Amino acid sequence: MEAQGPYLNCSALLSPLGVLRSLQILFGCVTLSLVAHDGGYGEAYGYFCMFAWAWCLALSGLIVSLELSRLQGCLGLSWENFTISFAMLAVLMELTASSVYPVYFVQLECGEGAAGSCESRGFRISASAFSALTCIAYGAEVHLSRARPGHIGAYMATTPGLLKVVQAYVACIIFGALANGSEYSRYPATQWCVAVYSICFTLTSLVIGLNVSGQTGALRCPFDRLVVLYTFLATLLYLSAAVVWPIFCFDSKYGSVERPASCSLGDCPWDSQLIVTIFTFINLILYLVDLIYSQRLRYIPEP
Repeated sequence: MEAQGPYLNCSALLSPLGVLRSLQILFGCVTLSLVAHDGGYGEAYGYFCMFAWAWCLALSGLIVSLELSRLQGCLGLSWENFTISFAMLAVLMELTASSVYPVYFVQLECGEGAAGSCESRGFRISASAFSALTCIAYGAEVHLSRARPGHIGAYMATTPGLLKVVQAYVACIIFGALANGSEYSRYPATQWCVAVYSICFTLTSLVIGLNVSGQTGALRCPFDRLVVLYTFLATLLYLSAAVVWPIFCFDSKYGSVERPASCSLGDCPWDSQLIVTIFTFINLILYLVDLIYSQRLRYIPEP
């Protein structure tokens, strides 16, 4: 029986992408260790940060393991689409965790006489720093993997593909704010906005899923034309939400122009409505930029 070469693909670790993924795992392990040892976490914000760090670490470890053992072809996925989509999502999650954790868990001063408080603050600052390094490592992977002019291959490596991941993530932030007492069910107009967010999120996730699974060729219509048409419609839908939502939340006839004095921090519908407004405009800009880039892109799918 002839030898088929080594079982382990050492180039998966020695290539520039392999080095970056190894750094992601290293920084992720250090971040989780610092927080678990004496950094501390709690409440929804802390649990989200721990989930983000653990999830990104687990997926990075899985990707490196599959490439090292040459088993990624057994998954039936478009591997390049999958890895860059994950890297882009990891950038967003790590960036969020790197911003949220120090805001809620790092105190500028540690009280005298509070045993271990200064030491805990040091652990939390270190965890925040390593979380930021992890985010940079994922960002470097996205930069290294994204499509260059004339590139033929993964759609998710193009600018419109990466923007799809950001759009879906921003929609998740909007859903989180909607669920946090935003009182969106008061008016049919705000319910329409929620329908817009849901429809666009579902279709954007479908575009990502079709690319990651490598099933875009199963469509009877040209994939690139369908995506451009959807992006155009999504831009119009978000434009309607960007007009309707602020009116029915902050106009004095329907809501409150200023933040009510009775609102408590972390449990205020006005705050949630403001977050939804901000991220609605962010997603509107993202879809508009996506539409502009899609006009310039001539996507040729992988054979």
